Order: sequence, then C-alpha cells, then structure tokens
Amino acid sequence: MQHLEERIAHLTRAVDEMSEVMARQQTEIDRLTRRVHLLMEREAARQQEGSGGVVLGDERPPHY
Repeated sequence: MQHLEERIAHLTRAVDEMSEVMARQQTEIDRLTRRVHLLMEREAARQQEGSGGVVLGDERPPHY
C-alpha cells in the first residue's frame, strides 16, 4: 500500500509540474501570437504606403 501511495504522490507532482510548464508555454504562445499579429499589421500598412520594399544584396537595382 505504501508503494502505491508513493507512486501516486510522484505522479501527482509530475502532473502539477507539467501543468505549470504548459501554463508558461501558453503564456509565451499568446505573447508571440500578439507580436506576429502586430508585425503583420505593420507590414501591411508599410506595403500600402509603398515603402515596404526590402533591398537584398543580390538583387539588381531597378534601373538595370
């Protein structure tokens, strides 16, 4: 009986720890989702203004 009680205590602790980890991960996911949404809105506004072009080093300038 004592073995079962120890095992239940261990499993209960493990579940509690996993619950805390999942809560932290969900908070981080929510934060990152908000940041991505903000960046997408900012990029859409930049494209509407016409200044959204990013010049990469290997692209030819438009006058070629």
